[in-house]
Amino acid sequence: MIRTVILLLIFVFSDFYNPERAIAQAGQGEQLLSDPGVVSYTFRNQFSEDVPATLDLIKDMGFTKIEFSNLFGKTSTELRELLDERGLEAPSYGVSYDALVNDIDQVIEDALNLGAKYVRVAWIPHDDPFDIEDVRRAIRDFEEAGRILSEHGLKFNYHNHGYEFRPYGDGTYFDYLVQNSNPDYVNFEMDTFWVKHPGHDPVELLSRYPGRFNMVHMKDLRHGIEHNYSGRAPSEYDVPLGTGQVDFEALLRVAQNSAIEYFFIEDETVDVVERVPVSRDYILSLTN
Repeated sequence: MIRTVILLLIFVFSDFYNPERAIAQAGQGEQLLSDPGVVSYTFRNQFSEDVPATLDLIKDMGFTKIEFSNLFGKTSTELRELLDERGLEAPSYGVSYDALVNDIDQVIEDALNLGAKYVRVAWIPHDDPFDIEDVRRAIRDFEEAGRILSEHGLKFNYHNHGYEFRPYGDGTYFDYLVQNSNPDYVNFEMDTFWVKHPGHDPVELLSRYPGRFNMVHMKDLRHGIEHNYSGRAPSEYDVPLGTGQVDFEALLRVAQNSAIEYFFIEDETVDVVERVPVSRDYILSLTN
């Protein structure tokens, strides 16, 4: 009798915490791929001149979701009103490492005002070269912030930036960051450009950690670029999606069985008004 109960509990427990089932439930498949968002930094020059007009421009391009990492002179409440008027959403809110650690109450207020689900950080302050103590410090800070955010219904994601892929042990610093952080409080937003720039493969990385990435910045790297771990690159390295080194078709296939919820197109050049619709059309072509 006792043995039967134990076996039953093991069965229930295993099914409840089945990671493959959790991933399948998290991934939204074609529905999300047919509605990619855009990163506000893409339109930073336009936002700096006229926020309402830039939101109109983004909506006219066919987008419904924007990841903000700047409020562009507005309060989060004012920006939310402008979004609501246009039927736009801000599912992710990017903040600095310093704000996350030292002003998390304001981060929470702004994220909730915007209607965000995720809070994202895209840079770990460090002296070159990035090292294991930087990673360990980030893990401590991210887990503490992620715990606090979770109490308010928010989730934390760290956005890679290239320097984390320096070799360490049997892998990289990024592997260490993933493997030694608590997934209850710390997960990730993949930037495909900043996986490719240091010489790694976004498809392989997502295949290795399908349950740890919740969002993706879709950005392409020009062919022929020399790889490095600087975390910095001139804007001309950024090319329209589908014309560079990233295999987006393979990435989107793998994403079907991952925890990814949002895809955001990012373009750091000055020609975004012409280039972003081209990138969006390319991604949509992969879902048809």
